Amino acid sequence: MSLYKGKCLCGSIEFEIDGEFDAFYLCHCTYCKKDTGSAHGANLFSASARLNWLSGKDMVNNWCLPGTKHERSFCRQCGSALPVYSEVTGLLAVPAGSLDSPINIKPDAHIFVRSRADWEEKMFDLPQFETFPDMK
Repeated sequence: MSLYKGKCLCGSIEFEIDGEFDAFYLCHCTYCKKDTGSAHGANLFSASARLNWLSGKDMVNNWCLPGTKHERSFCRQCGSALPVYSEVTGLLAVPAGSLDSPINIKPDAHIFVRSRADWEEKMFDLPQFETFPDMK
């Protein structure tokens, strides 16, 4: 069994995931794009791993988009995306960026690609910088 640790951006909430991930998807659905403000969500999924809140559980806000299976959890203080267990799907979804521990799997697939941002394909040949680039 593996143990993964993570926290929100402000550090108010800390958690651990005890178990293995079954899948790692880059989701391009409209909901994930709105949730992240980016081209896609990057989420790890597990049907058997356990989520344990180590601190700040009272700061976790859960939200479900009415009429859908789309659920998310986030920190009430800083808004960081956090793991969420869905009673509807029976899956634990963990935003990959919320983990502090290294993960030993790479993304399995891009999903909901029909909703892919029209500007995303133009990103692959962009320059890369180690830090914020000088804009002067």
